[in-house]
Amino acid sequence: MKNSTALGIDIGGSHITAALVDLSTRSIVEGSWNRTRIDSHGEAAEIISSWSAVIREVFAKAPAGVKHIGIGMPGPFDYEQGISLMLGQHKYDALYKLNVKELLAAQLGIQPEQIRFINDAGCFLQGEVYSGAGRNYETVIGLTLGTGLGSAIYRDGVANDAGRWCSPFKDGMAEDYLSTRWFVKRYQEVSGETVPDVKALVARIAVDGSIQELFNEFATNLGTLLVDFVQDEQPEAIVIGGNIANAADLFFPLLKEILQKHDINIPLVIASLGEAAALIGAASLWHEFQEA
Repeated sequence: MKNSTALGIDIGGSHITAALVDLSTRSIVEGSWNRTRIDSHGEAAEIISSWSAVIREVFAKAPAGVKHIGIGMPGPFDYEQGISLMLGQHKYDALYKLNVKELLAAQLGIQPEQIRFINDAGCFLQGEVYSGAGRNYETVIGLTLGTGLGSAIYRDGVANDAGRWCSPFKDGMAEDYLSTRWFVKRYQEVSGETVPDVKALVARIAVDGSIQELFNEFATNLGTLLVDFVQDEQPEAIVIGGNIANAADLFFPLLKEILQKHDINIPLVIASLGEAAALIGAASLWHEFQEA
């Protein structure tokens, strides 16, 4: 690899997002972003062909010789060998037990060794540690607060899924209390009104004092989860991302108080890269080629 550019890819249940990443500046190459809808229920050949078409389109904008790819892929998946183990998850069943690395390489005319995979849940944190809010820390935990609850732990140079979304919590699991649907459900309970998301709640806060109480309750729930997470992993910092983090001013102050009461005084920071985090995280799997 003669330069410091790699292709970062985020595979979702209905989309593929790809962009070139300059590893020397640790940033997306302007104009290279491509987000395309994918039929994840299609046949294997159709899925691989669709992914390859997007990859070729982005590679066409790259400097000559750039053919290295990092891919954030949902699990279960054999990330080392490149074999999909997804089955019965309403996406990519057709790829079950197929070697995605070899199939993609054949379509793209490159070697399988030029493709590396990382768990998609860890990819956001990988990017934030490489180029964003978690930079300069050796061990970091991260949460994405949105439609669902994502969690990851970065240690020894790589981020992995921490699987905290399904940990037992009150009358259910953590995701039941730390996601958009909790806010929607809880606001319905206390006000009798329906809102679509947290952004709509924030817009009402000036005329509805009960909304701050909801964020206080959310901070208490989040604090409970984080205290256990921090005590288990002993990180140097905590990175919080996802759409709900846009309202951090409404729950960070109480959350920090809760953590301090448990003698947790490490930095609590908001993710800074947005959607780019996963792409930068995936491409950073080739960081050893970064130019000084």
